[in-house]
Amino acid sequence: MVRIFPNKVQMSAAAASHAAAVLRKRLDQQKNLRLVAATGASQLLFLQHLAQESSIDWSRVELFHLDEYIGLGEDHPASFARYIRQQIIEPLHISRYHLLNGTRPPADVIAEANTVISQSPIDLAFVGIGENGHLAFNDPPADFQTEQPYILVELDKACRQQQVNEGWFPSLDAVPRQAISMSIQQILKSGEIICVVPGPQKAKAVQASLEGPICPEVPASILRTHPHVTFFLDKDAASQLQVQT
Repeated sequence: MVRIFPNKVQMSAAAASHAAAVLRKRLDQQKNLRLVAATGASQLLFLQHLAQESSIDWSRVELFHLDEYIGLGEDHPASFARYIRQQIIEPLHISRYHLLNGTRPPADVIAEANTVISQSPIDLAFVGIGENGHLAFNDPPADFQTEQPYILVELDKACRQQQVNEGWFPSLDAVPRQAISMSIQQILKSGEIICVVPGPQKAKAVQASLEGPICPEVPASILRTHPHVTFFLDKDAASQLQVQT
């Protein structure tokens, strides 16, 4: 399902309302819920609106995040663990969470994360789409086959330049070249997926993901194979779609 809104504020509010409804429904049906959350500038308004939603028992939510830079600790402004803590864990008072530590040996972090996330299915995932079509930090051409939940990935130049453009780093050389990322197959194992994508800079990637071939060169295109995914786009992000929903 693709939903398009006039601006990112309305898009974010609608995505948060939808996410809250999914969370409430699942928590009515089961004791606990496992959630994966994306980070980045594109997700900020969505998460702020979600934090305002009432009647969600966040004490029953176990949180994972999608990716983290190798070599960055939570003291760095671009750390995704820092972002998760500031934008999700603290505002929502989530007590059960699993943060990827970019300063520890990657093999150890991956092994531990894979053990924990494999203990039970993920109920809901929040994701975005990168300017190069990446899903999490799975840059093109992405590995569509590996069943390993978290993997070590190389970040391409387009992905790294996006981080500079968004203000997370002062220059391309300052952006790490490697990251830990949730794999494509692990993302697809989520019971439901909510994909939030605002901005004109994402229009080309959105068009390729939703209307082009499903292929590793456009990693986010794989989302179309999931039976329960909803795309929330603002008018700018949807501007290159041939079919406006």
